[in-house]
Amino acid sequence: MKSLLTTEVEMTIPFFDTDMMGITWHGNYLRYFEVARCQLLDEIDYGYRQMQDSGYAWPIVDVQVKYAQSSTFEQKIKVIASLVEWENRIKIAYEVRDLESNRRLTKGYTIQAAVSMADKELCLITPDCFRDKIAHLIDIHGEA
Repeated sequence: MKSLLTTEVEMTIPFFDTDMMGITWHGNYLRYFEVARCQLLDEIDYGYRQMQDSGYAWPIVDVQVKYAQSSTFEQKIKVIASLVEWENRIKIAYEVRDLESNRRLTKGYTIQAAVSMADKELCLITPDCFRDKIAHLIDIHGEA
């Protein structure tokens, strides 16, 4: 999957994210995705505050997670987030990898759709305010 922008966040699995066997509870991976997604959006100056100021909400309308291997208490991981779709919706792909071995632990994606805050209407194409934020990235990658 071709990516327009990618970012990485390093984390250490905290005790409170694990079960009594020291294995990360499956629902916490969505929080790890969120941390990486926020960093990715901040890198294009379109974090949640900028979204709100632009007049659009971007709820997550779809999420998929595939668990390949467990992570454990105190394990150092990196969460990679990549913007892979942006024309009609925002699709961000994720990988969670062991920091030391680079072994993939989990992968997934989220899809966010623009909703006009003024009239609560779903936008069928990505609004110009987001397109303007990524225009220089499209030029870099030779996209039309």
